[in-house]
Amino acid sequence: MDVRSFMERATQTWPGNEAVVEGARRLTYSQAWERGLRLANLMRQAGLRSQDRVAVLEDNTLEAVDFYLACTIANFIRVPLYARNSADSHRHMMSHTSCSGLVVAAKYLPEVETCVDSLRFVLVRDESYEERLAAAPADNFEVDIAESDIFIIRHTAGTTGRSKGVAYSHRKWITIMRDWLYPWPPMEVGDAFLHQSPISHGSGYFFTPTWVAGARNVMLPKADPQGILHAIERERITHLLGIPTIISAIVRHPDATTCDLSSVKALTISGAPIDESTARQTHKVFGDVLYVGFGQTEINPVTFMGVKEWLGGDGHPGRPRSAGRAQPHGELRILDVETHQPVPIGETGEIAARTDGQFEGFWGQPEATVERIKDGWVLTGDMGRLDEEGYLYIMDRAGDMIISGGFNIYPAELENVIASHPAIIEVAVFAVPNERWGESPAAVCVVKDLGDITEDEVKNLCRTQLGSYKRPSVVVVTQEPLPKSVVGKVLRKTLREPYWAGRDSRVAGS
Repeated sequence: MDVRSFMERATQTWPGNEAVVEGARRLTYSQAWERGLRLANLMRQAGLRSQDRVAVLEDNTLEAVDFYLACTIANFIRVPLYARNSADSHRHMMSHTSCSGLVVAAKYLPEVETCVDSLRFVLVRDESYEERLAAAPADNFEVDIAESDIFIIRHTAGTTGRSKGVAYSHRKWITIMRDWLYPWPPMEVGDAFLHQSPISHGSGYFFTPTWVAGARNVMLPKADPQGILHAIERERITHLLGIPTIISAIVRHPDATTCDLSSVKALTISGAPIDESTARQTHKVFGDVLYVGFGQTEINPVTFMGVKEWLGGDGHPGRPRSAGRAQPHGELRILDVETHQPVPIGETGEIAARTDGQFEGFWGQPEATVERIKDGWVLTGDMGRLDEEGYLYIMDRAGDMIISGGFNIYPAELENVIASHPAIIEVAVFAVPNERWGESPAAVCVVKDLGDITEDEVKNLCRTQLGSYKRPSVVVVTQEPLPKSVVGKVLRKTLREPYWAGRDSRVAGS
């Protein structure tokens, strides 16, 4: 049960079938595997060995497939970096996982140039890349891979502004593959999965199952609505995953009514809550092919349901505000936040989940792992309730995390940066509804004199140090002290409530 064996067998089964597509560039299984072997040998010649961590910063390109396959073949541990993160975030992800190597697209090199001094291997994908790849041997080689070997370390946002590494073994990765595909129509030889979001993110879960099914991985470097719609039509896409923000833009684009989308068998919406109006418009455009799921980097998928359960049909009443029921190989509980004991059906508590494919633990952080996993159950940090039929409704968050356009943002990240400005006396960050992104950060900044700092200065400070997607959409500069409890804790709930007035939950969708 290792990923290389699964993927190598598929290569031997369908060597001449088309495996990877990026625009006009197309590779068969054997061609793609050969490029993976060459890159794996190039990295081994530089001294990298099995289970070394190798970071990568790239877009969805054919070259990204080279790296995915090379790591799979040589049993290197992939550490994807996220293109919208800051340079400081890149440094942290690489340093705390003790990366030995880095592969970076030339356009992103300035973001990681300060990270390369301690690395044994650095490969910049510039104009020399193809020549270097062609010069490397394509010889196959044996490598011992245990089911428990780590396949990938993904990262999640951290409550103190430092992300945690989420490690998945080979066996866990294969189990996730099973759990995602189980409720779908079968993926068959000749089908095509569209990676319109980066394979460093959620879309990456589907690269392996598409490959082992004899289907095509279609890579889209830029995720614009028109490009996605035309890729679906051109490549006869059968399966895709999308966050609500992207899906909303797709189904409201003028070309959605003219493109032939009939090839799609399964469109799964995940990564963030979705607004009911967006869900129904998506159903109108794509038909009865919709699925919705809830999960996290640490455990996914947790819940799943198809369009009839979700929006109604064939005698189903529909539950458009639900996140679905526990997927067939998983379990759900709603726990009291203090005692971690189950609460009665219908009552709100913290969502806990347990699946075969849940994460191994936070890389190098056993204390944080113990806090997150209680008696084998992963505490999600989201508040929800279950109805009598097992459908989950997400009501709020136990912590203060914000999900904006599918990205996790913690208030402490922004507060630490904003508080570093000498004009700021104190600051509080919290989630507010956002029509485009579902939710976005708002910051209330207390200053001595109102002219000491502007709203735009606060936004630009966050954009520069944390990345554009963590910039607050709302900034309030005030001389009034923040509301606090009797023990001096800032009451974020008091600050955010006016923005959520009239809503029955405190989690917004896009």
